[in-house]
Amino acid sequence: MNSWLLFIIIVLPGTWLLQQIVSYLNIRALEDQVPGEFQDVIDADTYRKSQDYSRVTARFDLMESTFSTFLLLLFLLLGGFNTVDIFIRSFQLGTITSGILYIALLLLLSSLFSLPFTLYSTFVIEEKFSFNNTTIKTFCIDIVKNLCLMVVIGTPILYIILWFFETVGVFAWLYCWIGLTLISFVLQFLAPVLIMPLFNKFTPLEEGALKEKVLAFARNASFNIQGIYTMDGSKRSSKLNAFFTGFGRFRKIVFYDTLVEKLDDDEIVAVLAHEMGHYKYHHIFKMMVISICHTGVLFFLLSLFLGNEYLFAAFKMEHLSTYGGLIFFSFIFSPLNLLLGIAVNALSRKYEFQADRYAVNPPAQSAALIRGLKQLSITNLSNLTPHPAMVFVNYSHPPVLERIRALARQI
Repeated sequence: MNSWLLFIIIVLPGTWLLQQIVSYLNIRALEDQVPGEFQDVIDADTYRKSQDYSRVTARFDLMESTFSTFLLLLFLLLGGFNTVDIFIRSFQLGTITSGILYIALLLLLSSLFSLPFTLYSTFVIEEKFSFNNTTIKTFCIDIVKNLCLMVVIGTPILYIILWFFETVGVFAWLYCWIGLTLISFVLQFLAPVLIMPLFNKFTPLEEGALKEKVLAFARNASFNIQGIYTMDGSKRSSKLNAFFTGFGRFRKIVFYDTLVEKLDDDEIVAVLAHEMGHYKYHHIFKMMVISICHTGVLFFLLSLFLGNEYLFAAFKMEHLSTYGGLIFFSFIFSPLNLLLGIAVNALSRKYEFQADRYAVNPPAQSAALIRGLKQLSITNLSNLTPHPAMVFVNYSHPPVLERIRALARQI
């Protein structure tokens, strides 16, 4: 048997098995009794509902991942990648155009197969637990908008990558790395202005006590912001969130309207202070550097595999191609990507604790952040007792109980 094919048919089920073991341990770790830190803010019915939500989503994820893994293996072993390639080549287009259409068709097939799961998750599971506010109309419009963005943004990026690898030679990976890095910086500036408003409405925060407290806190922290906005997150979900967008003096604070509705002013300022802590400790810049380095390593390794005949034989391909190499390399890179993801998550959890410590200066603000974290967890039906294995593999944030206990020591 082809060694690369053997590697892939071990890695795909192996990754699936790892996630199922972690998910099983996570469900077993659910505790019947409300944790002491939450006994004053959550009733038994709401706590049971959060556990039911964890169980239902875990079972659904198991079903989805099992189906997608089986389907992908079947598609691979039956020569599906080659069938799509032969179909695209029958139009006798240029190499780069064929590559764009090949990857686009594979993505379209993947999206079509995942669509029923997305529909069920949105309109059955999220509806059952009173999270979903998305209408069928909004859902369909979002699909069309995402498709348009993929065409407008994704096509030129893919064209550049294919062109470099087709024409430049041995240093193509370096040019791709530099080019994609520059494009990502441009998109960081364009996203808040052109992309995000396509999906949500952003409204300047109305005058009042909350805005005054946010501005006062930002001034005291010497933190320049261009504006404070609310976003109609309730258009799709009742879950709570807040985030920063933009760089330097173009930074904007965005609160979900659900967050403004559920949290009091002091809790919102405390959540804001936590997000501000990420900027003060340069976490966002550091994670960006890691992402850039990750992209560079990916392109370099990709350049070593593009013409590998044995890799193409594993996918039953009749022709070698740059665009095929892009797809097939992702299978080879996935185990390393999993390990890198675990390492980045560990670093991210460390940064969350640091941002929490920044947010409780002065210490009196600790109580407000604790209240805010509790409300966020209750409203979002978060799992309060995740298994350490689940945290280690998948969590970019520490479990809320760990954060609350760390904050309580600051009071």
